Amino acid sequence: MKAIRNLSLALLSLTLLFPVACSKPDQTTENKPAPNGEKQLTIAVMPKSKGNAYFISCRKGAEEAAKELGVKLLWDGPTEPEPAKQNEIVETWITRGVDVIAVAVENREGISTALRKARQKGIKVITWDSDAEPDARDFLINQATPEGIGYTLMDEAAKVLGGKGEFAIITASLTAANMNDWQRSIKQRNQEKYPEIKQVALRPCDDLKDKAFSEATAILNANPNVKLIMAICSPAVPGASEAVKQSGRADVKVIGLGLPNDNKRYVREGITPAVILWNTGNLGYLTLHAAAALAKGELKPGATKFKAGRLGELEMKGDNVLLGKPFVFTKENIEQFDF
Repeated sequence: MKAIRNLSLALLSLTLLFPVACSKPDQTTENKPAPNGEKQLTIAVMPKSKGNAYFISCRKGAEEAAKELGVKLLWDGPTEPEPAKQNEIVETWITRGVDVIAVAVENREGISTALRKARQKGIKVITWDSDAEPDARDFLINQATPEGIGYTLMDEAAKVLGGKGEFAIITASLTAANMNDWQRSIKQRNQEKYPEIKQVALRPCDDLKDKAFSEATAILNANPNVKLIMAICSPAVPGASEAVKQSGRADVKVIGLGLPNDNKRYVREGITPAVILWNTGNLGYLTLHAAAALAKGELKPGATKFKAGRLGELEMKGDNVLLGKPFVFTKENIEQFDF
């Protein structure tokens, strides 16, 4: 009996010890000390949608910077563009007490209340790719100025159209702040430099390639004189290009903001003469650098320059950190790029 009792006590001891021996720290909440002894920063970054190839490529740059800076990166967002889901994730991050929240905004007004709440709790807030209300964040990490993007798009459209004709725009949504800013610049450039070019349609595709295909088809059916579709969100460029291809309309071209790899086949086939963008990996990289600098008090209002790792010194305009000018991918250069 004594042997049995001793065995039972031993087993009880092992049972009590087992959870301690097998449990591991929660890697999603633990802040490990940085090499210099400071608390590791936690930076939460949200794309408009996790499945969009554009934001997947941005994430690679963000992860590169996170490793370089020794910060913890939380990357989360809706699976499809959904303002309410963005708000929900921000609320979760507020509860968690992250150091910085960085959001690519789907709906400017919709998310600003949640971002203001984060700031009231002492969390630093930046926006990237698309902005919230200015009082809801500290800085905007801007891929380029709205004028730079809008003017480049309109200039490329004018080249394709030969200075006259009709075109249509496919956007992601009618509430996306960055795209509305670009449209204003497109319109301004159109009116000032190309009075014989007329915009005849504007349709949203919800950042979905299949819907962009449907909207482009509808545009071609309703506007037989349209000679160019300008797609200003990345899924819309290949979606519209495929619609033009299947329509057999060799007289219609597509240009827009998109990723090189998504559009190479249409560029080769002559459907898409130009794709305009910036280095998306660098945008994610810059966002992390700016977030870390803001948390450390190194990025301050009134600055005119910001140094971001391998990107070097970048220009600042007011509370905007600028990645640089847009780049135009064409048949002559697009094969050099792989993202």
